[in-house]
Amino acid sequence: MGIITISRGSYSRGMKIAEKLSEKLGYECVSREILLKASKDFNIPEVALSQAIQNAPSFLDHLKHGKKKYIAFIRKTFLEYLQRDNIVYHGMAGHFFTTGLSNVFKVRITADLEYRIKVVMKRENVSQEEAKKLLEDLDEARRKWSMYLYGIDTRTPYLYDVVLHVDCLQVEGAVDLLYNISKNKCFQTTTESTKKLNDMLIAANAYSVIVNKFPDANVKCKDGVVLVSVESSLSAEKKLSKNLTKLIKDLDGVKEVKTYVIPFET
Repeated sequence: MGIITISRGSYSRGMKIAEKLSEKLGYECVSREILLKASKDFNIPEVALSQAIQNAPSFLDHLKHGKKKYIAFIRKTFLEYLQRDNIVYHGMAGHFFTTGLSNVFKVRITADLEYRIKVVMKRENVSQEEAKKLLEDLDEARRKWSMYLYGIDTRTPYLYDVVLHVDCLQVEGAVDLLYNISKNKCFQTTTESTKKLNDMLIAANAYSVIVNKFPDANVKCKDGVVLVSVESSLSAEKKLSKNLTKLIKDLDGVKEVKTYVIPFET
């Protein structure tokens, strides 16, 4: 039993590898399903969620925290899916959303630019120059997205357990290799990893209900105790604590809410 996240460069056959791998393992393959469920649960258009997780942040995002809000909704839904176990997820942010979860097998799929250009030319019926420009724009948008939210370029190798260059390896070879690695003991679900995932989901759920009012809040959870830190004036601490506790205390799995105010820097 386990969880596999596959981060893939655009037009690099990552989706096909994820589908074949999940079939071979007998796991559920998940991608767009996350957005569809988040759209339904939070009454947000799927296109808005999709843009939040794919497009580079705009100046308006920084002002209104729109991207943070939508990412919070997606993360909460994503972690709910992981509770099913035996999941292969392909798409953006899986490796970020599972940070701290030790049993997740994190994979990055890459391919030569020349190959990707040929695929785009064929699929989009565009010239070589147009295809190259499209890929450069996509890659840059994803880089800016990951830097904005996490301060890390999504292409950075140390984010992953395995980085596969698939030009020579091809899909079937990549699937066989990942299948064998996924059977390693360190990637199997344990009681401890299940407990950690539950706490991560509680924290994600708590943040999703306060993100509109407190977009910069830091929310953590351990053993059902939710810890929320917010930057504010010390004079507002009592009121903030009351408001935050009221929003969070009745959520599933929450045993206690603790709040901390970080004084504004002067």
